[in-house]
Amino acid sequence: MIQQETLDLLEWSRLCQHLSTFTATKPGTIAAQRLVIPQTQTDSEQLLAQTQEAYWLDQQSTGLSFAGIRDIGSALERAQRQGMLSGEELLAIATTLNGARQLRRAIDAQEPDDLPILQALVADLRTYPELEQNIHHCIDDRGDVADRASAKLGGIRSKLKTIRSSIRERLQRILQRQAGAVQEQLITQRGDRFVIPVKAPQKDAIPGIVHDASASGATLYVEPNSVVELGNQQRQLIRQEQAEEEIILWQLTEQVAEVHDDLELLLAIVTQLDLANARARYSLWLEANPPRFIQSEEQTTLRDLRHPLLVWQQRHEQGPEVVPINVLMKPALRVVTITGPNTGGKTVTLKTLGLAMLMAKAGLFVPAREPVELPWFGQVLADIGDEQSIEQSLSTFSGHIRRISRILEAIRGEQGVGNGEWGVGNGEQGVGNREQGIGNGEQGVGNREQVVGDREQATAAPSHPSPLTPHPSPLTPPTSPTPPTSPTSPTHLPSPSNTLILLDEVGAGTDPSEGTALAMALLRYLADHARLTVATTHYGELKALKYQDERFENASVEFDVESLSPTYRLLWGIPGRSNALAIARRLGLLEAVVEQAEQVLGTGSQEDVNQVIAGLEAQRKQQEARSKETEDLLAQTEKLHNEIRRKADMLRERERDLRQQQEVAIQQAIAEAKGEIAKVIRRLQQGDATAQDAQKATEAVDKIAQNRIPAPQALAAKPKPGFKPRAGDRVRLPSLGQTAEVLTEPDEDGKLTVRFGLMKMTVGLADIESLQGEKAEVPVKPKPQDTVPTAQAAPPGPTVRTSRNTFDLRGMRVTEAESVLEDALATASGAIWIIHGHGTGKLRRGVHEYLKTHPQVQRFEAAEQADGGTGVTVAYL
Repeated sequence: MIQQETLDLLEWSRLCQHLSTFTATKPGTIAAQRLVIPQTQTDSEQLLAQTQEAYWLDQQSTGLSFAGIRDIGSALERAQRQGMLSGEELLAIATTLNGARQLRRAIDAQEPDDLPILQALVADLRTYPELEQNIHHCIDDRGDVADRASAKLGGIRSKLKTIRSSIRERLQRILQRQAGAVQEQLITQRGDRFVIPVKAPQKDAIPGIVHDASASGATLYVEPNSVVELGNQQRQLIRQEQAEEEIILWQLTEQVAEVHDDLELLLAIVTQLDLANARARYSLWLEANPPRFIQSEEQTTLRDLRHPLLVWQQRHEQGPEVVPINVLMKPALRVVTITGPNTGGKTVTLKTLGLAMLMAKAGLFVPAREPVELPWFGQVLADIGDEQSIEQSLSTFSGHIRRISRILEAIRGEQGVGNGEWGVGNGEQGVGNREQGIGNGEQGVGNREQVVGDREQATAAPSHPSPLTPHPSPLTPPTSPTPPTSPTSPTHLPSPSNTLILLDEVGAGTDPSEGTALAMALLRYLADHARLTVATTHYGELKALKYQDERFENASVEFDVESLSPTYRLLWGIPGRSNALAIARRLGLLEAVVEQAEQVLGTGSQEDVNQVIAGLEAQRKQQEARSKETEDLLAQTEKLHNEIRRKADMLRERERDLRQQQEVAIQQAIAEAKGEIAKVIRRLQQGDATAQDAQKATEAVDKIAQNRIPAPQALAAKPKPGFKPRAGDRVRLPSLGQTAEVLTEPDEDGKLTVRFGLMKMTVGLADIESLQGEKAEVPVKPKPQDTVPTAQAAPPGPTVRTSRNTFDLRGMRVTEAESVLEDALATASGAIWIIHGHGTGKLRRGVHEYLKTHPQVQRFEAAEQADGGTGVTVAYL
């Protein structure tokens, strides 16, 4: 059948053999070697779901353990046919029951959403623990019937033990008495009789029955008369023992036969689990990805697709590195013609595509980069290789035509009958007995020219996939699923057969003109009657079909004209050149012959076509280089973008932490300030308040504000300025958390007087905001310097330095100095001299910062050189 021929041509049996190495049980190995290809898309999707769940489970480091699972198919069949099972077979059934129970527990232990398919598969699994217990009770670990199996058997074996002990004691005494007559001090057995070795000349010394003799005749093995009766009793007990063992084995066999159907189902389920696990492990080893079956209006996407057998050859047989191919096809395409030189990888491309489709159908992942999107084909039919045969009088051309005829018959059969059967095996997954599955057990069946593994098909080092695809925008496939018919197509056609057809060197083996005509007619017919056809050819006329019918597309295998060697990359949209003359020159053909061929070739239009193709190839290489540069730039941009985003996230996180810390500090400062202000108010309320007391209270509140409340710029949010306070307006003091009334409008320094409760304060515009949260407009003034310009005139008052207006702060901390200055400013008038010295300068800076913010200080400057210079500061009040 053409379906089985296709499997042989694609070397499907080799792939199944590779898959079988990942199984854990003998039934799983047999089922993998005879792997069934489902007949419906639903079955394929079910198998893929099993593979995905087994893959997920294997990644969880738990996996599935198949310890104890044995091949019990033949034992179940014999039990059903009323044949007695041996102890070893019964023990295998018991261990299989236990192993199946452990499998079910491992799957049921997962969340229902993680393994719905596998949990549904083991839902009906019955493991019969009572049968397992009975077998282990009656059969020991060596597969023998145990003494505890029955009381009668135990009694018989006890008597046997006693008789054998008696026989050995009597024989031992004879050996001691007749030491000169025996060959050696040894008790042995012949059959079930105990004997001793006696020298032939001394046989009369020990009368008895001779059961055997040595090869030389010098030694006779004699059962003495004194133990003959005991030997007879032993034989009778042995027969009773065998009869009792058979009774026990029959009882256990009947128990197995009663649940035969459930045990066969159990074996089938366990084998399906083993197959799913093997498919998952094989897919992981191949670095494959799960496929998705597309609808008729979607695009086929297979990027970096690798031949699975070549991957195996590379890793296990030190083969060359596998070069991946890209397959991107619009849904409207019906025929793809692949051109290019010999040994360029065209045949490998056909086999790679065919195996990818079969693997997806059989529930295997496809060795391609995600996403893997391909159609589900009811049939995959191929004509690959040479079917030349002297015995059958078949030439190369005849062999191709015979096989193509069978392909066309299969297509017509599917269109007429609607079946997509493979005609091999049955629909089950090859489990339950030894004769499940498809095909035969032979491996390596195929044609004479197996491409995979041949030196001519060795792949070169991988290179970047070509950015050229048959579609500029693979994300927006055309929406019209109905391709235009060719001029020679019939007006009314049945729906195309859901078949993938692979044709190698279509039309070859005969006159080129006739072969070209036949190939064109065949491809046009297949465009009308098959969903997809991929054909390799050397005929240049087939390259022009793309420009006559939108359902056709060109592809080619790349050839390096500089090194005159193939790269094995598949290029889309550009027909390939055969490069026959260049290859012939490289292989050493006589130069004169090559030059004359070039002259003949130059007289026609072929040279012009090759020049056009060469130009297209040059443009493609330029586009590849630009695409590579763009990819590198995009990668750098993404890296920079990710770095900036990471740093921005870090800054936002840091800002959030700082804001939270500031809010905590502000709330703490406000609470402490409120407490101190309340103390000041209570002191005023306890006696008759005077103007001097009010002034001191005001100064105390100002001091609290300076020491406790953070500066306004520490707040996280700063509302937009624009508020102008007027006398009588109500404003907020954010630093104190109070609402106050404006008593005076701001002066030229931005200072104004406000009142809240009994307190009056002089504040700056930066310290208030409207009830709506608007900040006041602050007059722009030059940045204050460390000292106030000397050009400003000192206020009237005494400027003579005395001991009362001079304060020595040397040796104090900044906080201690501020406390002294606060008391000094409360009682002083005019100017004061503050001695802070030079030192590290920290005390001087602290004094200046304090004087800048104090409302009573108008200005301050360094003292005269005679009064201490920069080591003394003069503050004017």
